[in-house]
Amino acid sequence: MATAPPQPQTEFVKALSRLDATALVVGSMIGSGIFIVSAEILREVHAPGLLLVVWAASGVVTLMGALTYGELAAMFPRAGGQYVYLREGISPLFGYLYGWTLFTVIQTGTIAAVAVAFARFSAVFWPALTPDVFLGGTVHVPQPIGDIAVGLSPQRILAVISVIVLTWINVRGVRTAAIIQTTLTAVKTGALALLILLGLTIGRHAEALAANFGPNFWATGSVAVGLGAIGAWNNVGFAGSELKNAERDLPIAMGAGVLIVTVLYVLANVAYLSVLPSNAIATAPQDRVATAALEAILGAPGLKLMAAAIMISTFGCNNGLILSGARVYYAMARDDLFFKSAGVLHPRYKTPTVALIVQAVWTCLLCLSGTYTQLLNFVIFAALVFYGLTAVALFVLRVKRPAAARPVRAPGYPWFPALYVLATAVIAADLVAQDATRTYSVLGLVLVLIGVGVYFAWRAMVSQTNAPTTR
Repeated sequence: MATAPPQPQTEFVKALSRLDATALVVGSMIGSGIFIVSAEILREVHAPGLLLVVWAASGVVTLMGALTYGELAAMFPRAGGQYVYLREGISPLFGYLYGWTLFTVIQTGTIAAVAVAFARFSAVFWPALTPDVFLGGTVHVPQPIGDIAVGLSPQRILAVISVIVLTWINVRGVRTAAIIQTTLTAVKTGALALLILLGLTIGRHAEALAANFGPNFWATGSVAVGLGAIGAWNNVGFAGSELKNAERDLPIAMGAGVLIVTVLYVLANVAYLSVLPSNAIATAPQDRVATAALEAILGAPGLKLMAAAIMISTFGCNNGLILSGARVYYAMARDDLFFKSAGVLHPRYKTPTVALIVQAVWTCLLCLSGTYTQLLNFVIFAALVFYGLTAVALFVLRVKRPAAARPVRAPGYPWFPALYVLATAVIAADLVAQDATRTYSVLGLVLVLIGVGVYFAWRAMVSQTNAPTTR
């Protein structure tokens, strides 16, 4: 019997330059956190000096991670990024557990949280975009999670629309998505730089300077583990197959992107402290520290200017997260560990269309439940576990494949990677120890463990499906 000739395999378009890759790192990291998280950190540490230490330390830890991942990215410069590093370095099971957790909560939960933040700041311009649920109900969950309002609200509807629009843009091609990403990253980086410049010049307030940089700078406070700058910097590795010179550009983009964001974040907090007394930062309405600072500098117009900047920031952040996340599910599907159709590229646009759509559907469902804080709390612990495990994979690969090509080597090996593993372990342990985050952390670990059963069940199903039939 004649068989049809094999169809040529559609490949990714290598459309991302080093600048695009760096913009993807910066754009994915700068969402809404820098504009609001400082309030929560200051409530924990109680001292302006410690606030800066937390941001600087978290930036240093993140930079160590980026330098560690650089070697892995150069070794495996293809779609999937961290999923591939774990699969090759430890085992396919660990790769799957990362992909499983990424899909169920890490990536989709972050996208949902950022989309809700985008809608929340849009309400500054359109007050009708309230968070009030008009169709749904309340799910009663024990503390510390508390009651969760599930259903439709004007803000959540806008969040869903933003996810759909960005998914559509990414389906249309990586070139278009990259142009939008680079443009929005330039705009929001410029906006953050302008906020810093205003805060350090015309916005400097004598009362704030005296309160924050005087005797109270190192006022006694509790010790908190900083998480401010940790997140999403590794996403550029997911799109490794679409970089023009991935072996060189991925490590540089990771390192340069993290360094840029760390400097901006520390300077932004110096600007906040130059404009507002620490108690005003800690008690900023809805934790909108950047908004309060710009209002103090420019008056009423500052509120809308800052809201517009955060809208651009969150929209650009989600564009990068949506672009990169789908590439992991594509890689999993190619390994028969996700829906098979997700491993097929669109014949015209050369994008993982099904993977993008599946990601969008689950993200939209997450948008309709929980709050920004709850979604983010579920993300943090699970993400940290895999950050540390991926660094462990670097050590394993040095032993298992000593002769493998390594276009870039992790600087400071083995000390920097070891310190990064230790730092992520300390932060994860702190999350388990703290009453406010213990429940979320345990649930995150349970979610990862559920993935073990799903992995073996999925493999058994695939084996049965692929088994030859007898007649």
